[in-house]
Amino acid sequence: MNQKIQELENKIAEAHLGGGEKRIESQHKKGKLTARERLHFLLDEGSFEEIGMLVTHRSHEFGLQREKYSGDGVVTGYGTVNGRLVYVFSQDFTVFGGSLSETHAEKICKVMDLAVKNGAPVIGLNDSGGARIQEGVVSLGGYADIFYKNTIASGVVPQLSAIMGPCAGGAVYSPAITDFILMVENTSYMFVTGPNVVKTVTHEEVTSEELGGASTHSVKSGVTHFSCVNEIECITHIKKLLSYMPQNCEDNAPVYPYEMSDESRPALNKVIPDNPNQPYDIREVIQEVIDENSFLEVHKNFAENIVVGFARIAGRSIGIVANQPAFLAGVLDINASTKAARFVRFCDSFNVPLLVFEDVPGFLPGTDQEWNGIITNGAKLLYAFCEATVPRITVITRKAYGGAYDVMNSKHIGADMNYAWPTAEIAVMGARGAAEIIFKKEISEAENKEAKWKEKEEEYIAHFANPYRAAERGFVDEVILPSETRKKLIRSFAMLENKAVNLPRKKHGNIPL
Repeated sequence: MNQKIQELENKIAEAHLGGGEKRIESQHKKGKLTARERLHFLLDEGSFEEIGMLVTHRSHEFGLQREKYSGDGVVTGYGTVNGRLVYVFSQDFTVFGGSLSETHAEKICKVMDLAVKNGAPVIGLNDSGGARIQEGVVSLGGYADIFYKNTIASGVVPQLSAIMGPCAGGAVYSPAITDFILMVENTSYMFVTGPNVVKTVTHEEVTSEELGGASTHSVKSGVTHFSCVNEIECITHIKKLLSYMPQNCEDNAPVYPYEMSDESRPALNKVIPDNPNQPYDIREVIQEVIDENSFLEVHKNFAENIVVGFARIAGRSIGIVANQPAFLAGVLDINASTKAARFVRFCDSFNVPLLVFEDVPGFLPGTDQEWNGIITNGAKLLYAFCEATVPRITVITRKAYGGAYDVMNSKHIGADMNYAWPTAEIAVMGARGAAEIIFKKEISEAENKEAKWKEKEEEYIAHFANPYRAAERGFVDEVILPSETRKKLIRSFAMLENKAVNLPRKKHGNIPL
């Protein structure tokens, strides 16, 4: 008996070593944690239960049968984060460079299946050189199996992907299907084809960091939602993200204790500049309205003309979508539309109510936008709001012009409550442009054209560039004092807590992709 126990203990110790001490040391020299160290920092102390520790590959090609490691390059299992169940896989770069084999893929698929059956998030810690070349098409099939599981799990349980090393070729598509991607600066990268292939095909010389590093994907492509300084910060972000989410699509996000007090915020009465063309930072509004220090911005460095993220109001999770007047005047463009649409769809999938702050002068004009599909891309955001069944509230702080007014969660596309500040301007277009069109003849015939134009501009403002016409028609439920916004939102979200919507039966809609 003792001999059998000793044998098992030896196998466990061997599995914990991964590729061995030298490779672990090499991993540390690169500023990276090992697969098991990452899980140690992610999961609650002592909560990790491993699945498939003794699995090894089945390949006999190219001498692989002589080199086997327990676990086969990925640590899988389940545990808790702040007491809540999660399923995890953590790729081990010390074993065959974390390359994906048939059995490696099977282990990942197994925990994903368990996650869907038991209704808990899946967290993938990616650090892999790609498909295990020695296994050929078998490893490619393994990737496809994972992609399929990702797709089936999408909208059922939250899926988070942390890129903590290389992630190239077909490997990038699994994280791309998941809900949120986090990358680590200087030690992680994602691309479909690497620098050498790029150089051969296009003759461009580019480094891995420039081509697919955390900075590139957080600013230029928008592939990653968070760019983290190091792996510990990345893990901390994962934990914080989870705190705003339910366990699955049938659940609600955790509610944190909150005691009501004086919820008025006088500072909001001074946020909007007297000059309608002067910018201000919408984050100032957000911070005044939400619970203190509860805002977690998503995609912070990408498409900065729109701000999205999670927050809490009176202890309850909400998702925020807000035009940003401090960047490109808060216009909607291709990137802003797709960024916001993706976020809206996540919130709707997982029962997170939506709060929209609107200050939008319209869609960004220009050949670049039109030729690259602002029509279909703008429609993504429109579609996302239209199909969302979670509680939806809009606050119009200043400009709400043209089609962008409709798109930004207007009453007409199903918003539950729409508030406007007295500074709101709800109109087809800006007053100066509108006056030029409506009163073109009078302006052209006037002796002092500029004075007449200004006069007609003021006339248009008096008639339309205010919230009262919309309020008269019921398109705005109430014009409120800015200082009362938080109080109104707390009460409105509480009122909408049991909202239920039955959509027409269908297989699924056809969002304009």
